Amino acid sequence: MGTKWGINRTVAQIHALLHVSAKPLDAEEIAETLSVARSNVSTSLKELQGWGIVKVVHVMGDRRDHFESVHDPWALFHIIMDERKKREMDPTVEVLKECTAAAKEEGDALAHKRLAELTEFVDTMSAWYGQLRRLPPGGWKQLAKMGGAIAKLAGGGK
Repeated sequence: MGTKWGINRTVAQIHALLHVSAKPLDAEEIAETLSVARSNVSTSLKELQGWGIVKVVHVMGDRRDHFESVHDPWALFHIIMDERKKREMDPTVEVLKECTAAAKEEGDALAHKRLAELTEFVDTMSAWYGQLRRLPPGGWKQLAKMGGAIAKLAGGGK
């Protein structure tokens, strides 16, 4: 699944392993289980920690760091969406604004119009996500279950 979403294969495998694991795992256990180089495991764990979906936990009597995933799918979704917005949407909005301004300065009316529409769309979707993000996880679940009813309200369903 991760590779389909543009995530490095090893990072995705490690996250999947930690997600289904009954207990926190240390880097050696991860490397052995997945037959992956220890250095690759370390790099991947740092990336997963940077995303905030894997954390270090300490196991009594063991000095090594152990790792576990966020297990709640709704919390995981929130974290991933927040990170994607921060890493992908926010910079995109900024670049689009710069491109729109450049097209206006150059006098290219068509490019300016289309870029302005695209900027407004991305900006609007980003702001909408910000509003949705304020909902508690239970609110997201309820909203997702209401999909068809919302479509009808918005005039898109029968």
